[in-house]
Amino acid sequence: MKIVYLGLGSNLGDRQRALQQALERLHGADLRIRRVSSVYETEPVDCAPQGWFLNAVAEAETRLFPVQLLQRLLRIEAEMGRKRVRGRVNAPRLIDLDLLCYGPWVIHTAALTVPHPRMHLRRFVLAPLAELAPEWRHPALRRSVAELLRETESQRVRKATGVLRAPDAFHP
Repeated sequence: MKIVYLGLGSNLGDRQRALQQALERLHGADLRIRRVSSVYETEPVDCAPQGWFLNAVAEAETRLFPVQLLQRLLRIEAEMGRKRVRGRVNAPRLIDLDLLCYGPWVIHTAALTVPHPRMHLRRFVLAPLAELAPEWRHPALRRSVAELLRETESQRVRKATGVLRAPDAFHP
């Protein structure tokens, strides 16, 4: 089993519910959600003006290979109603699932880059990740999450009141 960190985000509809449903859909025999960060409300980054996001990070164990895991994330997004429109990057979305890191590995393929290529620039990823793994070191940058987080202080991120539960909390 490999330890992975997954980013979850939503800025349409019932954002809290979308994040919880995504966690429940992710959890299964080949991927077990171990812990979930607090929920953060975050200003959109690198996109046209739109509603603020709710974001969180989940720590999971998986037997899936990285590309299999990516396919699962994309399938869940589609099942939950995310529509990708060619030429509209970072459009508002009901659910956004990202493979942030896969163990200590660096992966570069046509379909997948791990660690996520912009995670070190995004406070909405780093703040919840720092709750779960502040000493995790980015394998390419060789810097801890806590160090990277300090460099994104200008981005607006605040803890939200919602709480996400790891699916094991309901289904042992």
